[in-house]
Amino acid sequence: MADLSGFRNSGFGNSGFGQAEEVDVADFANASALIVDPAPLHRSILVNQVREFGFRTVSQCARLSDALEKFSANETFDVLLCEYTFLNESTSAIDLIEDLRSKQLLPLSTVVILITGEARYAKVSEAAESGLDAYILKPHRANQLRDRLKLSLIRKKSLHHVFEAILAKEFVKAADFCLERYMFRGPFWLYAARIGAELLMRVKRFNEAQDLYEAIADAQAMPWAKLGVARAQLEDGNYSEATTTLSALIEDEPNFVDAYDVLARAQFDTGDVQKARSTYAMAAKMTPDSIIRNQNFGMMQFYAGDIAEAALLLDKSVRLGRDSKLFDCQTLVALGFTALHAGDRKSLQRCMTDFELLLAKKLDSPRHIRNAQVLRLQMMLLDGQASDLAKAVATIAQVILQPEFEFEAAANLVSLLTYAAKFQLKIERPHEALVAISMRFCTNRSLTDILAGAAFESPSYAEIIKEGGQKVQMIAQNCLSISMRGDPASAIRQLLSEGEKTKNSKFIDSAGQLLARYQAKIKDYNALHVRATALHDKFCPAALNRSNNPMAAPGARGAGELILRA
Repeated sequence: MADLSGFRNSGFGNSGFGQAEEVDVADFANASALIVDPAPLHRSILVNQVREFGFRTVSQCARLSDALEKFSANETFDVLLCEYTFLNESTSAIDLIEDLRSKQLLPLSTVVILITGEARYAKVSEAAESGLDAYILKPHRANQLRDRLKLSLIRKKSLHHVFEAILAKEFVKAADFCLERYMFRGPFWLYAARIGAELLMRVKRFNEAQDLYEAIADAQAMPWAKLGVARAQLEDGNYSEATTTLSALIEDEPNFVDAYDVLARAQFDTGDVQKARSTYAMAAKMTPDSIIRNQNFGMMQFYAGDIAEAALLLDKSVRLGRDSKLFDCQTLVALGFTALHAGDRKSLQRCMTDFELLLAKKLDSPRHIRNAQVLRLQMMLLDGQASDLAKAVATIAQVILQPEFEFEAAANLVSLLTYAAKFQLKIERPHEALVAISMRFCTNRSLTDILAGAAFESPSYAEIIKEGGQKVQMIAQNCLSISMRGDPASAIRQLLSEGEKTKNSKFIDSAGQLLARYQAKIKDYNALHVRATALHDKFCPAALNRSNNPMAAPGARGAGELILRA
């Protein structure tokens, strides 16, 4: 049993929240509902059912835009019942929910339920990723809907303290409420414990999160709790322990596919790209209609140089859900490179057309704008437009050391330079760009392999990347040796100098770690700390390399995470 003494001594018991009285009545008589469905008959059925349940107020509309207007006019509802698909509108129910959340118009207290005939894996997965309270398939029975509404409303009422704290972004306070509920086995204690553990992960209290997940696993043997243990270990940098935990979980629960996702991430982060590739393959095979897993495996195959297999997987991802919120725009960029490899102008044009549809919805996204440019440059390569291409690539190369230039952009630029060399199109100083990229982004073996894989068409370019990776490791090891010989200050100064020159997060992070460890021994600590902090804030990923992991789309839910509607 995990040690939870720290939780018992953290001030619980003062609010009485953990011993809250049982809430077992859903107060339909004082509840309001909004029903959104384009089909008049089904909308009428839902309205009648909800009224028969005793709801005080029932509103309805046929269009998503009308629903958005109601919320925008500060109307509030206890329940939102919504159809998934609206054939005559360019958006879906998921888009509505995301839009409402982004505008802070959808309270956490509102129960959100989708009712739909859409049962495909990709659509169900997208709904699950959106943190809904329920997803009901047509045709449904009235008592089925009533039971879901009752449970969801009671749970929201019972845990309102937690949701109010999350809404106020008081995540530590919300976590403490959840832990107290868990300790006293109050109503919905298991659900509260899962929220609490997720909040602890969010505020980087990884040891406490691990203890809580272990306690849940001991009490209930829930697979997600065991996976939570591994996630906490992984986030805390305990890769060996995380791998052991995941291997045991997969042995006990061989069909728990989220465990394979987390294991692949652990393998990738520790530099074993081949094992990660195999694990992604298993996950994709287990869920053949998963957009995310086909994307992940397709990207791995692309960087491994298996272009034919990558093209099939990436094309499948596009067909499964180009319009889904789970779809990542880099998929089309990589698919464009496979078309470029094959000299297939028609397929490349299709990628560009599909991307234009994505871009129309993301006109304010620098990432989408940047990737759209990469696709246009691919077409220039295929059409032999050397002059325009050279100017555009030179412009991109000028920002390699800027904070907004990310690993994904670096990998795409490497591929562009490689294909320009293959097609014998002259690009100014490509070697300088490749050296700058390698010195900035080769922070570990996996990322070095990915960048070298992006240059697979040119062994000489791939070798430049690998040499850069080796140089980064040599500098880091040399600085570590200096520190171990009793001169951490010199090691920190050298690391910061290299970090300022190359913007490599390995140098910057290492300097920060040494500063924290040897603070008392360093005379000019304050000045060094200011330098290190300025570099870290600009050039170090906020979430443990996730923004530098090509298999982790920005903003995507991590495998095993609980969606918190905040």
